[in-house]
Amino acid sequence: MISDTPKPPYYAVIFTSIRTLEDNGYSKMADKMVELASKQEGFLGVESAREEIGITVSYWKDLDSIKKWKKNTAHLEAQKKGQELWYKSYKTRISKVERDYSF
Repeated sequence: MISDTPKPPYYAVIFTSIRTLEDNGYSKMADKMVELASKQEGFLGVESAREEIGITVSYWKDLDSIKKWKKNTAHLEAQKKGQELWYKSYKTRISKVERDYSF
């Protein structure tokens, strides 16, 4: 599903990853993180796709909202498990969306 974001500017957190083979609770935690993020102040939406490389883009009102989400206790736990169990490699990028359009 494509997120219905507001008129720019807003921010995108782009999380790109290569997973390990075993699930080890990943699917359950991923669902929990989307649910929790959606309740955070400043959250605007999320889009995700996975094949060999997974890409999740979450959209946020401002940089302060992103900082608060990064420091969320449950999110910190998920980040730790990701490093230990779920990801062979990953990269997070944060960018400002200045324009969007659709048809």
